[in-house]
Amino acid sequence: MVMSARILSNVLHQADLEAATPSNLAIDGKVYQTDSWTNVPQSILSLVPRRLHLQPSHPVSLTRELIESCFPPPTFANYNNISPVVTVAQNFDSLGFPADHPGRNRSDTYYINQNTVLRTHTSAHEAEIFRQNASEGYTISADVYRRDAIDRSHYPIFHQMEGARMWDRRKVPGGNVAKAVWDDLSRMPNHNLDVDDPNPTVHPERNPLQAEHHSIEEVEAIAAHLKRSLEGVVVELFSKAKQAAAAANTLESSPDEPLKVRWVEAYFPFTSPSWELEVFWQGDWLEILGCGVTKQDLLINADVPNQLGWAFGVGLERVAMLLFSIPDIRLFWSKDDRFLSQFSDIANISRFRAFSKYPSCHRDVSFWLRGSGNSAGGGLKSNAQDFHENDVMEVVREIGGDLVEDVRLFDEFQHPASGRKSLCYRINYRSLERTLTNAQANELHARVEKDLVQKLGVEIR
Repeated sequence: MVMSARILSNVLHQADLEAATPSNLAIDGKVYQTDSWTNVPQSILSLVPRRLHLQPSHPVSLTRELIESCFPPPTFANYNNISPVVTVAQNFDSLGFPADHPGRNRSDTYYINQNTVLRTHTSAHEAEIFRQNASEGYTISADVYRRDAIDRSHYPIFHQMEGARMWDRRKVPGGNVAKAVWDDLSRMPNHNLDVDDPNPTVHPERNPLQAEHHSIEEVEAIAAHLKRSLEGVVVELFSKAKQAAAAANTLESSPDEPLKVRWVEAYFPFTSPSWELEVFWQGDWLEILGCGVTKQDLLINADVPNQLGWAFGVGLERVAMLLFSIPDIRLFWSKDDRFLSQFSDIANISRFRAFSKYPSCHRDVSFWLRGSGNSAGGGLKSNAQDFHENDVMEVVREIGGDLVEDVRLFDEFQHPASGRKSLCYRINYRSLERTLTNAQANELHARVEKDLVQKLGVEIR
């Protein structure tokens, strides 16, 4: 199937509509005033209602359901329909992000206005849920938004899931949190995973104890409970993945061979000690999630200082790509029935069957950055000192949308006399659903070059 001129015209017309910033934006039935900080394009806002993690039979939703099944009520409350519009205070301040943290930059975050953003992580709701104190544990699954690279594993909208389990010193018998945690752990099911966990629970430099708040006995118990809980998630997910791979004759190990996992020391700003959980899958070690003992300052700031416990976070697309063998993150946003009809429910996990492979059209764009001038950042003209690659990605994304498979920097040059810097990006145009002709790729690329000049102030070479 060749892409029609009408379809391409609609794509380009949508890009034209996004060029001007309106005085207000309507999101989820609410109206927000815009200002000089506003940098969220209509192409992003148009996808907010999709909420892939709630669409029946969608791979992202099925992945959420599988993980949620490991954290049932009443111990855990599951939140999965929270609006993505949050305040800067919720997204950054409540979590202790310093004022100069790069995540606050307009090059990284979609601002609705100076005080309001599209959440960049599910943790934006953490303090509120801790403060509500409605259950001993919770999970949050949600769409999150970040200005990012364009390639097969990155998309400006993706889905996260986080969870936490708390114990209250005032409520456990005798105030003995460690004993209460071990008692709860003793009631959890065992598994047959091959677990590699060589490091001590805490290390003074690599993985420190929050000694002013927690005893080593409490953290030993909480860490053991955390690890058993998340190992249970791996069993649930990858037993399904093994069955699907075996059915497709793509399993590289014996169906009876135990799954291998390993715990790796890590650093995360909201937990300490912290770990990453890796799974040995199809011949390689893959990072699945991050977790740790919740930073007590977060709980103190949420007005629940007597609670302590663990938390984890996982990217749903990353797991779904492994679980269903989906090769390109853009596919999750496809409305093509040839994609969506392949998935049904969590009892029948199947690997993705490619329905077509359309040819790609590579185009290169080279440009000079200006030596001085105004700074880049979500639509301002750029100079060499303040240029950010995400601005290029946004220009390409606004024009090409999901017709762009990836964008990568493959050459840069600094003129020895003038000192001016030149960058060259290769853009790979490829539709997931139809053939994109060379003429159509040329038309898209010409628009990209025009917008790079108009929006970033670069000089095309």
